[in-house]
Amino acid sequence: MQIAVIGLGRMGANIARRLMKHGHDIVAFDRDEGAVSTLAREGAKPAANLKDVARLLPAPRAAWVMLPAGAPTDSTIMELSTLFDAGDTIIDGGNTFYKDDVRRADALRAKGIHYLDVGTSGGVWGAERGYCLMIGGDTDAVKRLDPVFAALAPGVGDIDRTPGRTDRDDRPERGYLHAGPVGAGHFVKMVHNGIEYGLMQAYAEGFDILQGRADPKLPANERYTLDLADIAEVWRRGSVISSWLLDLTAMALAESPQLESFSGFVDDSGEARWTVDAAIEEAVSANVLSAALFARFRSRLTHSFGEKLLSAMRNKFGGHIEGQLEKGSKS
Repeated sequence: MQIAVIGLGRMGANIARRLMKHGHDIVAFDRDEGAVSTLAREGAKPAANLKDVARLLPAPRAAWVMLPAGAPTDSTIMELSTLFDAGDTIIDGGNTFYKDDVRRADALRAKGIHYLDVGTSGGVWGAERGYCLMIGGDTDAVKRLDPVFAALAPGVGDIDRTPGRTDRDDRPERGYLHAGPVGAGHFVKMVHNGIEYGLMQAYAEGFDILQGRADPKLPANERYTLDLADIAEVWRRGSVISSWLLDLTAMALAESPQLESFSGFVDDSGEARWTVDAAIEEAVSANVLSAALFARFRSRLTHSFGEKLLSAMRNKFGGHIEGQLEKGSKS
C-alpha cells in the first residue's frame, strides 16, 4: 500500500521503516528536513509540506500522524482534512485522549473522511519487535488498511496459542486489535499505559527493598548485599513475574548496577492521569494505578533507588530522557 507517515520522531521514523521493510510505499513528512532526508535515503518519498503529502498520495489516500497529543496533532489533522477528499483516511497513531478522537471524527465525517485512532505500543524497539496496535474506527476503513496494520504488528511469533481461542478473530494473536468505534483504540491504549505504570512501580519498589537490605542500620545478621542485576536475570527465567519490562530492567542493571546516570526524576506522559479520570467517571477503584501515578509526582521532589530504576525502564523501552515532561509521549 501507499501511506504517508507524518512525524518522524522516535516512533514515527521506525514505523515508516518497518512498513518499507514489508514492501509498502511511504511518503514521509516532518518539519525537521533532516529527518525527511534520512528516510528519503532509505527509500521513502520526501514531502516538503502537507500539500505535498496530499499530492504524492494516490486516492484513496491514507496518512498516519505520529505527533505529540494535543495541539500539534489537532492542527495537522485539521489541515490534512482540507487537503484530503471523501474516502480518504487519517490515522492518529499517537497517545491521544480518546475524547479528542470522537470530536475529530465527527468533524471529518461531515467531509466523508475516515478517521482511525490507533494506540501504538512498542517504543523504540518496535522497528524490530513489531508494534502492538489497538485500533478504533469504522470497519470498512480498518479492513482496507489491514495490510498496514499486519505489517506493523509483531505477528504470531513463538508465543504459545491461548487455549480456548478457536474460531475467534486471529488478529489479536498477531498483535493487532480492532477494539471498536472511534476512540476505542486510544481508550484501550490509555488503560494499557495506566497498567504499565503500576507494573513499573511494583518492580521499582521491589528492587528498592532489595537494595535497601544492605543498610548498616539493620542487624548485621539480617543485612545482605544483593546483586540486583543477577536477581533480575534469574527472575527473567521461569519466574511468574517475568515480563519484557523485567527484561529491560535486567539490561539496565547489568549496564549500571547503581544506575549512576539516572537521578530518579520520573515524568508521566499524561495517559495515567486520563486512566485515573476514567476510573473516577466509572466509579472503579484503581488503587495501584493511581498510587503509581502519584509516586511519579513525588519523585520530582526526592529520589530513591526505585525511582532511578523507573527512569531506567522508561529510557530502555521508550528512549525517554529525564526531566522532559512528555504529554502524549509514546510507550
